[in-house]
Amino acid sequence: MSEIFDVSAMIERFAKRALAVKERGIPPIEGPERQRFIAQSKVDYMDYAMLADAKASLEDGILRLEIDLRPPQQEQSQ
Repeated sequence: MSEIFDVSAMIERFAKRALAVKERGIPPIEGPERQRFIAQSKVDYMDYAMLADAKASLEDGILRLEIDLRPPQQEQSQ
């Protein structure tokens, strides 16, 4: 790579993509195509949002993305 890869910039681009998917309107389509568009939008948002939340590092030319998919710890009342 002739340029230095900016991991933080990549994460920021995914955050912007997630926001763009969330804010975009639904085109004037009907029936099954409309449902497929909505379903794909949900998947796109989830993918971009997860990548935007990743802890990323570049080590020896290897890009590592860490995404914690565990449910948040809930406080237990005693």
